[in-house]
Amino acid sequence: MNESIRILKEAVQNSDNIVFFGGAGVSTESGIPDFRSKDGLYNMKYTYPPETILSHTFFMQNTGEYYRFHREKLLHPDAMPNKAHLALAELERRGKLKAIVTQNIDGLHQKAGSVNVLELHGTCSRYYCLSCGKVYDREILLSSDGIPLCTCGGIVRPDVVLFEESLDQSVIERSVNAIQQADILIVGGTSLNVYPAAGLIRYYNGDKLILINKSETAFDGQADIIIRESIGETLDAVL
Repeated sequence: MNESIRILKEAVQNSDNIVFFGGAGVSTESGIPDFRSKDGLYNMKYTYPPETILSHTFFMQNTGEYYRFHREKLLHPDAMPNKAHLALAELERRGKLKAIVTQNIDGLHQKAGSVNVLELHGTCSRYYCLSCGKVYDREILLSSDGIPLCTCGGIVRPDVVLFEESLDQSVIERSVNAIQQADILIVGGTSLNVYPAAGLIRYYNGDKLILINKSETAFDGQADIIIRESIGETLDAVL
């Protein structure tokens, strides 16, 4: 165990008010591609750039093409939680971890057993009708082709935040509150380049900002500990 992980382990043992802030790198060890790495979604070739496909305008104007991309690249029904998800769920069960603030939409934290999960960008596990508001789970996509339709005939959309859309204000407020009150803020699997989500880190008032990421982040200069190892192996070692 390297010195940084040993210090992190000791800090976790002495705290019962930890918040974890995570990004796509948390789920890559479950086989889900991230967005910005060389193998990420943004570097794959499509008829339209992924950033365009994942926009509100594109969804409304090219709903069928959006759903083709969504099914192929965003829906991962067989993905399983990895060591990072399982370790965080265990820390919550032990009363140490108070909240997970995540940019991910895959639902793997809940699948691992975590309860207090604040999903900044929504989730691919939930869908709703644009006409009547009826809520569906992802089975509506798994059991259909093309554009999913509600029993009322309306178009069903994923409960995710697309480009050009605002984050849910209540989720933001709960995330800010949790981060402000945390003794330890562990940030993992994110380059912290996506705003406004990354800006939430600035609300942390403590002196134990831990960054676990294989590449540099925008907040490296403010971190108290930087760990460049696998996030799953690191959090598993902390347990």
